Order: sequence, then C-alpha cells, then structure tokens
Amino acid sequence: MEDFEDKILSETGLRNSDPRLKETMDNFHDIEMKQLHDEHELRGYITRDTFKECVTDNITLISKALKNQFIIPEWTPFCENIREMFSLGDTQVPFSLQSIVKPLSYALVLNDLTPEVVHKYVGQEPSGKSFNELTLDYQNKPHNPMINSGAIVVSSLLKKELNIADRFDYTMEQLKRLTGGEHVSFNNSVYLSERATADRNFALGYYMRENKCFPDDVDLHEVLEFYFQLCSIETTCESGAVIAATLANGGICPMTGEKVLCAEAVRNTLSLMHSCGMYDYSGQFAFTVGLPAKSGVAGGVMLVVPNVMGIFLYAPPLDKWGNSCKGVQFCKNLVSKFNFHNYDNLKFTQRKIDPRGRATESKAQDVVNLLFSAYNGDVTAMRRYSLLGMDMSLADYDGRTALHLAAAEGHLTIVKFLLEKCDVSPFLEDRWKCTPFDDAKKFGHTETAEILGKAMTSDPDKDTSKMTSVFRSLHSD
Repeated sequence: MEDFEDKILSETGLRNSDPRLKETMDNFHDIEMKQLHDEHELRGYITRDTFKECVTDNITLISKALKNQFIIPEWTPFCENIREMFSLGDTQVPFSLQSIVKPLSYALVLNDLTPEVVHKYVGQEPSGKSFNELTLDYQNKPHNPMINSGAIVVSSLLKKELNIADRFDYTMEQLKRLTGGEHVSFNNSVYLSERATADRNFALGYYMRENKCFPDDVDLHEVLEFYFQLCSIETTCESGAVIAATLANGGICPMTGEKVLCAEAVRNTLSLMHSCGMYDYSGQFAFTVGLPAKSGVAGGVMLVVPNVMGIFLYAPPLDKWGNSCKGVQFCKNLVSKFNFHNYDNLKFTQRKIDPRGRATESKAQDVVNLLFSAYNGDVTAMRRYSLLGMDMSLADYDGRTALHLAAAEGHLTIVKFLLEKCDVSPFLEDRWKCTPFDDAKKFGHTETAEILGKAMTSDPDKDTSKMTSVFRSLHSD
C-alpha cells in the first residue's frame, strides 16, 4: 500500500493529499487501521480484490495516471529536468501574494462583470513606467490592472455593492476555490505594514479620484483598505501552483473539476499578465520567456503554461525591477530547455524537449511491443496491453497487426484472444492486401486458418466478397 501511495502515484505527478484521491486514501487508511488492531492480519499487504475495492471510487484518475495519459505523461523525467535548474525547497511555507493578487482580483471582476464595463475604468496597455507611478493614460485611466493604480480601481469594482467585510470574505472564498480548497490565509502584520507605508497609494487614490477614475459613490478610504487587505493574502507554493494551473486550465480547477472562472476572463487575464505582469521588465520577460506571469515584491512569481501547467515560485531576493532574481532565472531556464515559449511552435525554430510529446512516441513503441509479443506468443503481455486499454488492432508501417503475426506463427491462443476478447477484425489487410487468414494458410497453420475463417464467416459486419474467397480457400486443398 505504501509503495502504491508513495512511489507509484507520486511518479505520475499525483500527491497523496490530492482531493481527487480522497476515497482511495481513506480506504487504504481504514485497512491499515484494521491490520494494526488485528494480530491475524498481515500488515502492509492486501489482496488483489481488496486493492480493486480500494481504488474503485477513483479508478478513472488512477487509470489515466498509470497509463501515462496526463498532459505531461513522463512526470519523473520532467521533474529530474526541473531539479537540474531549480531547488524545490519549502513548498508549504506561506508568504503574502502582494502584486500577484492583481491578476486574480482582475479575473474575479471580469468573471462578475463584462470586459466592456471593467475597461471603462482601467486600460489594457503597458504603462512603460514604474508600477506606482503617479500617472494615467491618454484617456485619464490607469494604464492596466497590473500596476497599483489599475489594481486599486479594480478593487473598487470587485463586488462594490457589498460592504468591505463581505467583499473580503467573497474574495477569500473565490481564491480558496481557485486553489481547490488548499492553503489561503491572511497576514495581519503585512496588512498593518501595507497601511502604515501607503503614502504613494493614497496619493494615487486621490489623484485618480480627482480625474474621476472610480465609479460613482466610491469610498476611497474603504477601497484602499480593501486593496491593502488583498495584497496581504497569503498562500504557499503548492497552493499557488494550483491557482496557476486553474488559469492554465481555462478557469476549471484541476483538483476539483469546478469551473471557478469563465474562459473569457482567463483569456483576458493571461493576455495582460503576458504584456504587463513583470513590472518594468515585462517586455523583456515576454521576449525571452514568452509566457504569462505575475510577480510580487514578497518574492513570488506565478507562471502559467496555457493548457499544460501552472508553476509557482518563491525566492525573496529581488532584482532592480522588484522581481524574484531566482524566479526569473528559472523561467528563462525552463523555456530554454522545454518548448513552452509562446512561439516555439513556429517552423524551423530550435529543437527543444517537448514533455507533452510522448503520445506520438508512445504509439510507435506500443506497436513494436504489441507485435513483438504476438510474434513470440506472449499471451501474458497481450492480456496486459488489453487491460491497459491499448488498441489491439494497431498496425506497423506495412499494415501488419498482432493478428497477422500471431496467424503467421500459428499462435492459436493469441489468435483466439484477439478475436474473442479484443474484438479485433479478422478482415484486417496489410499493404499487400493479405488478411491474417491468408498468412495462416500460407505458412501451413491449418487449425489457425480454420479459426480465422469461421470468424470471417460469422462476423456481423462481414464483407461478402471476402467471405466467398474464404470458403473457396478453405476447401481448395
């Protein structure tokens, strides 16, 4: 049980604490408790039937994991590559989000309102200036939601009909959903520090109020208090990675399957993260890394690889732009090794590792394994491939299938298994228009040929022209 939980599942990228495995883990725990209290029970071991009962509730996820059907199927080699460029460290230490909360509050507002409403008050362009610059765009709006002025305006739009306490509770609840129920908390010390050193943000607030940047009837002091609270929300690298993965997954939390954000809100958020998410280094980051990201002055970086994964980094030493030095370097190293850059899919670009690429390579290897086992009469291997959900009709370049090779070698047991248990069609033809029946007859395996001939005559989708040919061939000797 421990090997299954600690080794086999972890090698696929699943954690024991994954809520999608709760029922299976609870079942294993119950059995362990029973073994501890019953001296007649053999500890640490279970029967095959008991194991099947334990995993039944989560069999779909476990099956995908063991069949290497996740987005990154070869998880262990991928992690080894990551370890070469980055120290994994204390992934469960909480730290404040700071500016990383900006794209999240923006996404929540977009999810609640329309982009047209939101962008009446805040722009979409990189500012070209410092994140806390006392400036507005040509329409007298904050340049974008990723700088302080824009984030303050976005805060004024987030559930503005509620009082400040309910607005904060709502935001915490939504962030909790984004993490799939994992760690999200509030650091009051950080909040008090934010409020005590907020002269520039207060100046921004008054400047924007003078230029009518806020909706009507907005209480500026309440909005700023709310903004300071949002920046003081804490998470961990593990929980932050789930948030990033939810964005990568189009707003559906991969841990719970819950749709937290609409796809349009995620698309717009990732677009602005790509162009404005890394302070004054945003343009250079977009050029070298080519992925949406957002940093915070606490030392965090949230990186999103759309449709693949979310990554969360925490390393407090900052560069002159306010980004994590190690975090930025890791992102550069990541795209230098893997083809994750937004434009790595162009023709004639440098060849890099594609961790998603096993699907094609696996199919070729599956064909080799399947045909080799059929040729050698390895029934056990054939049964295993079938249980793993492999297409037992896979063919090589010449159209030769496992049924062709088993027929040619006279492996009657495998021929029957493929026909009766795997529903492989007896009418499959190779590039020379030969069926498995033709191969069995050619190499003198009469009994095998008779089995294949009967299958061809009894097939409900039988081809009558081939059926006539079979009858003639069977009775010509």
